[in-house]
Formats: sequence, structure tokens, C-alpha cells
Amino acid sequence: MRIGVSRHAVALVTANRFGKARAQVVAELALGQGGVDAIGAALRQLLADAGCAKWSATVVLADELARIWQVAPPVGAARLADLEGAAALRFQSLYGESAAGWKLAGGWDTEKPFIACALPRQLLAMLGAAAGEQHVTLVEIVPQFVAGWNQYRRALLPGAWYGLVQENVLTLGAIDAGQVRAVRATALPEGAGIEWLGQHVAREALRLNLPVPQRLQLSGQAPAIWNNSSGAFACSLLAPQSNPSLSHAARLAATGICS
Repeated sequence: MRIGVSRHAVALVTANRFGKARAQVVAELALGQGGVDAIGAALRQLLADAGCAKWSATVVLADELARIWQVAPPVGAARLADLEGAAALRFQSLYGESAAGWKLAGGWDTEKPFIACALPRQLLAMLGAAAGEQHVTLVEIVPQFVAGWNQYRRALLPGAWYGLVQENVLTLGAIDAGQVRAVRATALPEGAGIEWLGQHVAREALRLNLPVPQRLQLSGQAPAIWNNSSGAFACSLLAPQSNPSLSHAARLAATGICS
């Protein structure tokens, strides 16, 4: 089972492990308010009503609930504690608050910059408690961008960047030497075409002091008009769009399994 969690809704979906994975919606619930308590109450209700006792589940969190940033390892770093300290300091510098209330994870590297991610400890505790009450085992809690990246990173062509589109937000993963160097999220303007996309990617590359990618490869709900490998800016969809009848919350939950 997979659980999609955003500020606005919670959804449960399942997928067969064998053959071609297809998301099957078990239940979903919209939230009037998007706080942790509201999310917890909705998840408890859905799990109880669905009879999910003794199931295992992956939770996919909307990226708005997570924070993802780049960390430069300190000179002479040799221990994990050194890297964790650098990540916490960078977090405080970027977001203006202590990382104490957040659970940090990262692609820890003593030699080159790496990506770190933080999830709210209060939210993680709530998810664990709600699942535990229904005897559901949580095997993974992951932001949507990370779930998409883990699914498609081996499918990326040389020189490509990765992008994910969900609820009219484009999240770019700037790739250099096979590694994610930065993650940037941007709301899509109305009618954004392939020309806008090429210009946007070029601007982000300039800001990051990285080469402009040879192409962009996308997952999620990307506009069909972006699927253009022969124009001035090459862009391609990594997989057909998921079932258009699925809600945003169900698509969120299905990230990483739908083709």
C-alpha cells in the first residue's frame, strides 16, 4: 500500500508487485485544514475504514511538506557528524530556523556537495502513531521528488536533467556528473509552452553555474506539448501520464509505481 499525504488531502492506493504496476485507489479524503492534526485524523479514519491491519506501506509526502537543499561539506570533514552539522547549519541559514524540529537525511559525501532533505519530526511522529494504531508497518517515508527520482534515475540519458510535475508545479533536479546538485520548484504559468520551459531551464542552469542540459526528462503530469525531442529544446516524458481520472492525492501516492 502507498499513502499520499499533502496539506489538502490523504489517499491510499495499492499496486500489484507483479506484472505492470497499476495504482488502485482504496480511499481518499480531502482536508478542510492542512495541519498535522488534520492529516493525522484523516489518516486514522482512512486506515480504520479500509481494514489495512498488518499491511506494509510507503508514505509519499507532497514536496511542500519537505525541504530539500544542497550542502557543501566542510573542509576536512571525515565523520558523518561533520556532514550532519554542516547540513543543519545550512538549513538554519536558508530557512531561518533550527533543524531541531526536523529529521535530516542526505547523500552524505565528504568530497563534494550533496543533497539533504528534512521532514518535520511532528509529522513523522503522527504518521508513525496513526499507522501503529492500525498495525500498519511503514517501510518508507519519502518526499514525492525523491520517489520519482528513485524510480527514473537509471532511465535518464547522458546530459539530461530530471523534472517532476504535480499540481501545476515543476520541480527540477539539476544533474551534474550523474548526481542531483540542486532541486528547484516553480509554479507553472498559464499556457507554459516548450519555449518557456527551455528558457526556464537555461535560467536555472545559469543561476546554478551548471551547463545547460542537453534535454529535460519528465515524470508526473507534464503538459503533452512539452514532449518534443526535435525542437530547439529537447524534452521527453519518461512514461505516459497516469490515469487522468486519479485525483492529485492519488497521483501523489502512486509516484514511484505508476508507468
